[in-house]
Amino acid sequence: MEREIHKYRIPSARLKGYDYSSPNWYFVTINTKHHQEYFGEIKNSEMHLNVLGKIAEEEWIKTSEVRKNVELDYYVVMPNHFHGILIITESLRRDVARNVSTNKKYSDISPVSGSLSTIIRGFKSAVTNQIHKHGDNHFSWQPRFYDRIIRNERELNAIRTYIKLNPLRWELDYDKETLDL
Repeated sequence: MEREIHKYRIPSARLKGYDYSSPNWYFVTINTKHHQEYFGEIKNSEMHLNVLGKIAEEEWIKTSEVRKNVELDYYVVMPNHFHGILIITESLRRDVARNVSTNKKYSDISPVSGSLSTIIRGFKSAVTNQIHKHGDNHFSWQPRFYDRIIRNERELNAIRTYIKLNPLRWELDYDKETLDL
């Protein structure tokens, strides 16, 4: 039975032993399912958001409005993915008896309230719900997301530059792909 439970489980990409609810700066990348281009297009090295892209951007901004422990830094909505820097300013974790699970396996995999995983899950859910209300019932995200704990100011500046130049790189990569045909 134990083998069946883990048969199709992909190992976590999260840093083992790190508390993702602790205050820190995080870089996240979230992709649409099958990398479909839902959010707009790049023209002249600038991202032009369509209605769905504007929904994604609005929900990202709301992330810090609805969560008292979150601040936002640089971000960009791209045609088929999203990059952003998110700051968890304080831990919401409380070690009280009522939060202790008697089911060890579930508590090992269950995200902690106020953690990066729950914040991103909330963002993805809000975007999906708003887009479905708009009438596009085919939209969905990839199940996971990429994250990186930002360790110092040099790394922060490099990630900010990466985010800022992402639309330009998109066009360069696209041109390279078409030249290979």
